[in-house]
Amino acid sequence: MSSLLPRFHAQACAALAAVLATGAMAAALAAPGATPGPADGGGGLSSPMGAGALPAGQGAGYHSPQSPIKPLQPRSDVVPWSSLSNLTKKTLRDRIEPVFTSEQKAMHMTIRRVQGFMVPMDTKPGQKHFLLTSVPLTCAFCIPGGPESMIEVKARTPVRYSLEPVVVEGRFQTLQDDQYGLFYRLVEARQVE
Repeated sequence: MSSLLPRFHAQACAALAAVLATGAMAAALAAPGATPGPADGGGGLSSPMGAGALPAGQGAGYHSPQSPIKPLQPRSDVVPWSSLSNLTKKTLRDRIEPVFTSEQKAMHMTIRRVQGFMVPMDTKPGQKHFLLTSVPLTCAFCIPGGPESMIEVKARTPVRYSLEPVVVEGRFQTLQDDQYGLFYRLVEARQVE
């Protein structure tokens, strides 16, 4: 059984990367002539939140009131997720491209501190490469929001996995054309209190 876990984990990570990659599904659904979802009277994908709601995988994410994990508490020493999720997107032929605000562009390559929930990329207790999200995961295979609600983190030293929020500091990058469809990355990161 233990030999299956790394292979299963790799497949799950590949599936997550495929969902994030280039936003191709969203771009296809937004393309002229796309099939509307069931909420629109068609047979394609639709939002679980009903007609008129944001499609799954967009926006800052939703923290369920039934979640046993408390939402992030406001802190004055971190970049607020509202600053990161406040952007528009341009749908291109093969991907969705972020249109960063002047505030987001000003953060590029500067040292920033962010807080969020870890999405591990490995089975080890200490994570050097993970996603940080604005809301906790509700299932191991579901992303909590759109690419504006997550940051890829590459840490200098391992950060211990936790279901509780973590705060990390590092060099913040805005990503215009990431191969996985991400908008933000934090490199040379370290955990802070």
